[in-house]
Amino acid sequence: MQQYEPDRLPPLQAAALQRSLQGGRASLPRRSLLRAATGGVLAAGGLGALSACGIPAAGKTRGGTSADDHSAKEKIVHFSNWTEYIDVDDSGKHHPTLDTFRKRTGISVTYTEDINDNNEFFGKIKPQLAAGQDTGRDLIVLTDWLAARLIRLGWVQKLDASNLPHAFANLAPQFRSPDWDPGRAYSYPWQAIPTVIAYNKKALDGIQVKSVSDLLDNPKLKGRVGFLSEMRDSVGMTLLDMGKHLETFTDDDFDAAIARLQKAVDKGQIRRFTGNDYTSDLTKGDFAACLAWAGDVVQLKADSPDIDFVIPDSGYHTSTDNLLIPNKARHKTNAERLIDFYYEPEQAAALAAYINYVTPVDGVKPYLAKIDKDAANNPLIVPDKAMQAKSHSFRSLSQKEETAYEAKFAKLTGA
Repeated sequence: MQQYEPDRLPPLQAAALQRSLQGGRASLPRRSLLRAATGGVLAAGGLGALSACGIPAAGKTRGGTSADDHSAKEKIVHFSNWTEYIDVDDSGKHHPTLDTFRKRTGISVTYTEDINDNNEFFGKIKPQLAAGQDTGRDLIVLTDWLAARLIRLGWVQKLDASNLPHAFANLAPQFRSPDWDPGRAYSYPWQAIPTVIAYNKKALDGIQVKSVSDLLDNPKLKGRVGFLSEMRDSVGMTLLDMGKHLETFTDDDFDAAIARLQKAVDKGQIRRFTGNDYTSDLTKGDFAACLAWAGDVVQLKADSPDIDFVIPDSGYHTSTDNLLIPNKARHKTNAERLIDFYYEPEQAAALAAYINYVTPVDGVKPYLAKIDKDAANNPLIVPDKAMQAKSHSFRSLSQKEETAYEAKFAKLTGA
């Protein structure tokens, strides 16, 4: 790892922080890299390999292993994150929030953008974690399903609540107790990623789209509908449309959702299942409407007056990227202080203004309004209570369920 010098950052527009809706480019490249389905973990050196070498499969272990904490003497945090997933100043050479943290606490941050894919990163850190060794990282950001796996394997440390007063007080209610980490004992969200319905007004030409049923059943949209190549997003939104609860659905419910999607595939209603490349189809009008990730929609709306979105009455699926401290990290207290720092509303606002994802921090809106009023009033960045109430998260899956569900979804999509 290199000391914090953001020399590898891509070029960004000037005044990006102040003009977040135009300059915040995290959403498009970031979410395309996120499309790593859980099935890949099982296939690519994942749990099968772990069980073969005597390491318990997910669900059989819980609780991490601490190390001697060198935070008091070593004023540093080694932080691994995804690319373009933090604020950058106009010069493209500094992360203002990390600079503020260092000036306030005296703790420097070695910030490394070395997470390009959940599966790939899991492969990087698995050997050290499996062997009970330090990964060289104090803080990492993983999507909820992989965060759940590491927690169950006992590979991340339990957080000290006394070091997280802002996080405990300001975490938004909808993120407080996922079934894979009740009470947030091991993780805190970095950002949230809602799945919504996006549409091209010009391509719709007056057709109303308000629900997943409209996408699947309206013959006027035949061949002009897009669904996502991530199982949780597409099946999750379909389950909600069917009146099922994402937190408690059964195998039969899952199969019924797959059957419903298969029917739409067979009759040519769904044009294709995509990753982030739906953005091009939507802007061109090849998709009249599709499932989309909110961070992308913020940018697409800023770039085109034809693009808009709708939140179905049945609700929407939300995933989270989460901050975790790996086993044997040398600077646990320093990492906890950095987590807590980002739960101060002012810092959370600076981050949200730049990257345009849903902030998990309550009380952000007045601070964000000082930076960008449009962003502060955008429910895709700061959800109001009505939108929060419609948010649902896909329940945790056992290893057996993951394997079966991903196989069925792969058959559906032709992957």
